[in-house]
Amino acid sequence: MNKTNKIIKNTYFILIILFIYIPIISMIVFSFNSSRSLTTWTGFSFEWYQKLFEDSDIIEAVLNTFMIAIISTVISTIIGTLAAISLSKNKKVFRETILGLSNIPILSPEIVTAIAFFVFFGAFAIQKGMLTLILAHIAFSTPYVILAVYPKVRSLDPDLVSAAYDLGATPRQALFKVILPQISVSIFAGAAIAFAMSFDDFVISYFASGGMVKNISIYLYTLKRGIEPTVNALTTIIMIVIIVKVVFDYIRSKKRKDEE
Repeated sequence: MNKTNKIIKNTYFILIILFIYIPIISMIVFSFNSSRSLTTWTGFSFEWYQKLFEDSDIIEAVLNTFMIAIISTVISTIIGTLAAISLSKNKKVFRETILGLSNIPILSPEIVTAIAFFVFFGAFAIQKGMLTLILAHIAFSTPYVILAVYPKVRSLDPDLVSAAYDLGATPRQALFKVILPQISVSIFAGAAIAFAMSFDDFVISYFASGGMVKNISIYLYTLKRGIEPTVNALTTIIMIVIIVKVVFDYIRSKKRKDEE
């Protein structure tokens, strides 16, 4: 019976993996297809990669995506980290109230947040464009940074900061030389989440930009002729970058464990 259960579980797991990765593998394979077909293989070619770098609309969308993601990630990481440190020093009632409020954008549907930004910018007659898009991304990314950093800040030994003050450190020196080095892993984790959320977002981006600025998500969702083979090429490049990053992080973490 146990052997049968194990076979069923393994089969189920394999089916799930295939269901997830077969479309991705198919997309990568057909990015090298010589024809426009997304289902029929006609020959190997780099044609769509060449056209990808010749398509000004895609290049602009990619540049916008990275610029918005980088700017919003840096600012939201700074705000979220400082907010987490500040909250850890406040009274319980205030701390839990603010943490509860910061969880609302995470728990609520994206369309609700998107409409909220749309109404907010409209109420104050703020011209929608790159600025409103960046502000929206900062606003919805910051709670994720707080969620990642706050638990680590709470686990810090308060005596370390007190010892730093006793040794003559200023609040700034205590922050940069004592607190931040100990929570650096959580900060990077929060920044990674913020970057991923910004890079992937469509609904909030669409409402916050008013159609004036296009990132990759908006570009893909507003294609009039359906998915182009150049999109397969773009997605393949993104996947390769992600795979290289994951492999690099795995090798680095393995080396650290071996050294320890």
